[in-house]
Amino acid sequence: MKIISKGTGIDEDFGYVRIDSWNDETTQKLAGHYKEILKLIGEDVNREGLEKTPLRIAKAVQFMMQGYNSDPAEILKSALFKEDYKEMVIVKDIDLYSMCEHHMLPFYGKAHVAYIPNEYITGLSKIARVVEAYSRRMQVQERLTMQIRDTIEETLKPLGVAVVIEASHMCMRIRGVQKQNSVTTTSAFTGAFNNAKTREEFIHLTGAKLI
Repeated sequence: MKIISKGTGIDEDFGYVRIDSWNDETTQKLAGHYKEILKLIGEDVNREGLEKTPLRIAKAVQFMMQGYNSDPAEILKSALFKEDYKEMVIVKDIDLYSMCEHHMLPFYGKAHVAYIPNEYITGLSKIARVVEAYSRRMQVQERLTMQIRDTIEETLKPLGVAVVIEASHMCMRIRGVQKQNSVTTTSAFTGAFNNAKTREEFIHLTGAKLI
């Protein structure tokens, strides 16, 4: 593996080219810290299996935290179209991976997002990208849900926004209470979705498990 200034990894030994994005200076600093962590838990950082682990973790962390480099509002604005459509737009089952800020363990699941346009619509992929931009940060599920809702509300100024997230938290599964089948559901609504009939239609169409 070679590291060059553009942050491109090229593995010529195995006959393929893999391109990743990372900051070289940040990678080296993170790797140094992770090396010390491995030492502190009693590992031999010089054994074959761990020799390059600090570097791998440093790159992985930058990938998982790439949301800090994104502006979710600008993502929506990049594909903004004037359209006379005032019915529900739903993007459901958006895969979501994030990192719990309390234990730095992953939580993952699905996001269901809807809005009712008021003059403007956005590209469907941009909704998923907004979810990605906020989830690829240190998070709590409750805040993540509201951030997605508020960005769509403030940027598109629609008649209403609905966001539901259903996620499993590794901090609940592999430590502490160790409840393997627990799922956390959070929701946030604005405007027309505060109307019970509209909210029920959204829940029915997404299959979200809200009581």
